[in-house]
Amino acid sequence: MHDILVLYYSHRGSVRALAERITRGIESVSGAQARLRTVPRVSTICEATAADVPEMGAPYVEAADLDECIGLALGSPVRFGNMAAPMKYFWDGTLAAWQNGTLVGKPACVFTSSGSQHGGNESTLLSMVLPLMHHGMLVIGLPFTEPDVHHTRQGGTPYGASHVAGADGSPALSETESRLAFAQGRRLANIALKLSRP
Repeated sequence: MHDILVLYYSHRGSVRALAERITRGIESVSGAQARLRTVPRVSTICEATAADVPEMGAPYVEAADLDECIGLALGSPVRFGNMAAPMKYFWDGTLAAWQNGTLVGKPACVFTSSGSQHGGNESTLLSMVLPLMHHGMLVIGLPFTEPDVHHTRQGGTPYGASHVAGADGSPALSETESRLAFAQGRRLANIALKLSRP
């Protein structure tokens, strides 16, 4: 089995819901398994530290996760059209992986959630692509051959899966958002397995 890292930060559960659906898409492909990981919150208190293991949810990501994966799905909620600070903080600390070429040539995709239809989903997806490109990853999106990309009135873009949580912050995915997240995971797994063959 080959591991594909599903790395996310979720504040209210929507990005975690997308990550879990992408995980199902990955694991629908024979030979692929998802490794679900998250990042700790960033504290405004300089002396504060997070527990070594989260109280609930996925474990925190480690350098070995980047090294051992054959692909990566990266998710963050929208923060003013950009990825959330905890995810940015994580990528700012990956200099060793960049120097070693740990992620070069591996496929990656991105996913996000916002509170409104025009809350910055696409710009957030693009902001997450930038560090991945600097790491030499091969970025994939959701092609228009996925029928739901044409018809969705909720989340889902050619840049990656997304969710519109609404004013109440509901983490419940719509049917189209769920199908697109699954399709993105399946697509990532198929491409990662092809690229990992000698």
